[in-house]
Amino acid sequence: MPLQQAVVLFIAALVGGVINSVAGGGSFIAFPTLLMYHPQFPIEANATNTVALWPGSLASAGAYRKELETQRHVLVLLGIASLIGGYVGARILVGTRPRTFERLLPYLLLVATLLFTFGGMATKRLKARVQHINTPTWAGVAGVTVLQLCIAVYGGFFGGGIGILMLATLALMGMEEIHTMNALKTVLGSLINGIAVVAFVIAGRVMWPQALVMVAGAVVGGYFGAYYAKKLPASTVRGFVIAVGFTMTAYFFLKYGI
Repeated sequence: MPLQQAVVLFIAALVGGVINSVAGGGSFIAFPTLLMYHPQFPIEANATNTVALWPGSLASAGAYRKELETQRHVLVLLGIASLIGGYVGARILVGTRPRTFERLLPYLLLVATLLFTFGGMATKRLKARVQHINTPTWAGVAGVTVLQLCIAVYGGFFGGGIGILMLATLALMGMEEIHTMNALKTVLGSLINGIAVVAFVIAGRVMWPQALVMVAGAVVGGYFGAYYAKKLPASTVRGFVIAVGFTMTAYFFLKYGI
């Protein structure tokens, strides 16, 4: 791997790690950068991006132990659904023809960008509608478990916007405490990406030199860069991610002539 590529991928992953720790959406930076160097390997680029950003999300999950103590039964059910769905989604990706994935990619990016842009408002409305529910019911948990399975399949296949989707489903279950919801979202997202990483490694779809460089960048960004990024208004960071998301979506629509 050329030194210039390594430097650019490191910086892209570093920025992605910072953005993930502040507002989410780091894949909008890291994935297109990786694909820019390897346009003939879109599936490998997606798999490598998942591997690169997963350690940062795993580290974040460890910080939520206290918030998860009262949600163990929910975590077990949703965790199982996340592992099953994440693996299925990853296997579907591995079995997808590169050209088919290329044709799907602009639409996947568009969906992810729209979710990131408008998902927060949708989640707030859902929470407002179910604010009278103090304790999640078992029927609610069962319904959310099915939804989580579907989200996990999508997450294993691509993954953009799964955080927003999970917050929305948790709101449907009647949860209101944002720290608990973020804790579940972070842990479940780590499980989805983690099992997807296993599937990608087994299938031999990871570009390891690029992945290791990006892992280093993501860890540095997640642990140190976030300190400075938090000094910026969250709306500024989100606005930047949204702008990048729509720009990349337009680029890939033009690139593949769809």
